[in-house]
Amino acid sequence: MQIWLYSFCSPHSTFVSEVNSALMLAGITVRAHTGDESSGPGLVIVDSADPDMVEFVRASSQNGVRRVLVALGQGNDCASEDGWQLLDAGASDVLTWHELPNPGKVIAARLERWQKIDALVESPLVRQNLIGQSRTWRLILRRLVEVACFTDTPVLLYGETGTGKELAARLIHTLDPRRKERELVTLDCTTIVPELSGSELFGHERGAFTGAVAARDGAFALADGGTLFLDEIGELPAALQVQLLRVLQEHTYKRVGSNVWQRSDFRPICATNRDLREEEQQGKFRRDLYYRLATWSVTLPPLRQRVKDIIPLARHFLREAHPGEEPPPIDSRVRSYLETRSYPGNVRDLRNLILQIAARHVGEGPITMGDIPADERPAAPPTAMAWCDRSIEQALRRALASGLSLRTIRHTVDDAVIRLVVEEEAGSLQQAADRLQVSLRTLQKWRADRRDGAMAPVSLQPDAQVVGAIG
Repeated sequence: MQIWLYSFCSPHSTFVSEVNSALMLAGITVRAHTGDESSGPGLVIVDSADPDMVEFVRASSQNGVRRVLVALGQGNDCASEDGWQLLDAGASDVLTWHELPNPGKVIAARLERWQKIDALVESPLVRQNLIGQSRTWRLILRRLVEVACFTDTPVLLYGETGTGKELAARLIHTLDPRRKERELVTLDCTTIVPELSGSELFGHERGAFTGAVAARDGAFALADGGTLFLDEIGELPAALQVQLLRVLQEHTYKRVGSNVWQRSDFRPICATNRDLREEEQQGKFRRDLYYRLATWSVTLPPLRQRVKDIIPLARHFLREAHPGEEPPPIDSRVRSYLETRSYPGNVRDLRNLILQIAARHVGEGPITMGDIPADERPAAPPTAMAWCDRSIEQALRRALASGLSLRTIRHTVDDAVIRLVVEEEAGSLQQAADRLQVSLRTLQKWRADRRDGAMAPVSLQPDAQVVGAIG
């Protein structure tokens, strides 16, 4: 196991040699930090508070995409708030070195866990089914893999319609070493008929009611030893919420028309597009059932929060439309259209659009604007001000009503734009500068001013050299 090491320690500190010795005893090979973090995780050590540490962690971890561990020495005077700030910047963990009984083994255990998780995230099983490499999506995949492989507890999946909740449930079931050899039973709570709900969940005996000509297993019996996926759990009637809670607590149930207790051991995974926390507070969803189901909660992001995944998803759906064939390239205008289009139905919405485009496309050339169905095309050609909608105007009105000057408003907007682009580019100032068409020096000054707490205006006027390079 190998790790790169970067030190913020003073030249006279003995902390560096202490760390190296502990890591060597734990079987961890240490190499110097060279600026290339792609070959493995990293360890940042510091024996006193350093203002550059947070920005270094942000850049070296690419806002959490790369694994970076921070170890604080005995003389470190960082406040607890600094630890949270480091985690927010992308650190995978923050440890106080001298509080650990065996620091080397502790770090080795974390590295081993992260290595297993990341290997699965990069495996064909995951990459070919839950498409996307954006920072937001990778962090979600890590969480799903960890939940699946290292826990056997209930999971509650939040997300808008079309964000992939059922695919996430199937992934958890497939990766769960205790459940994957048994069934994944799916029950859509929106389709449960109240009169037949008992039979759907519990099963029934022959003759239990009119039409029960034979005994039948319900969802609890079918999921025994496996996973029960309850889709749209927020739609479950109150009476069934009580019965489900009892089964989860006792792992026993009775078939309709029977007095014999049956046993079932399954892992419940539930999904909803509602805010169950709010509904629980309003008394619309049972509190005890909510806390039973929400041992782990994972929120799947809408497509608008993972724009970088739109084109990879589009290519995946093109392959799906023509299996066994290399998908046609997508020209730049169509790429721009796909990345800026609204997707109310999220990934499912994108899939439907791409299947329509694939059906219209002919020939060996790239997919072009004419392949987009007429009713899917923008109402008018995009203009330079097309992004400036009513919500922007309302925000500006509030700023003006607060007495803010044009200079202050401009600085606030510039700062927000830079921050968003730097975050989307995983902390890379060079890539952010290229997108914003400004010089790298402009963004370096912006980062330095933010670190120092300065509020000097940052100009986003395009840099002449950058514009010339772009063409």
